[in-house]
Amino acid sequence: MEKSEAKSFEHPDEVREFPHGRLELVRIGGVVVGRNTLEPGWRWSESVQPIAKTDSCEAAHFGYQLSGTLKVRMDDGTELECHAGDVCLINPGHDAWVVGDEPVELVDFQGMSTYAESE
Repeated sequence: MEKSEAKSFEHPDEVREFPHGRLELVRIGGVVVGRNTLEPGWRWSESVQPIAKTDSCEAAHFGYQLSGTLKVRMDDGTELECHAGDVCLINPGHDAWVVGDEPVELVDFQGMSTYAESE
């Protein structure tokens, strides 16, 4: 059984930076949780795709959005918007970008362990 513990994003285990964005990772209870801060101008296909080297984001995301608006376009063309206060589930195979002038901050409980990870 895992021991009880608490960790803070103020002291993350790892930080990954990329154009217009920053990911802070906390490893706890055998899980990796990420806090993603995405500035206006961030778009996955421009900011992370050169790192991931895939046609679209292949990570699944399950998270809670704290601020801003994030537009997501799935590979099949369907779109959704995630707003502050939303819990979003995004399957692999998508592009995403910040809408408007407010940064997007979200906490992702899935798909962050290799996100924006350089080789």
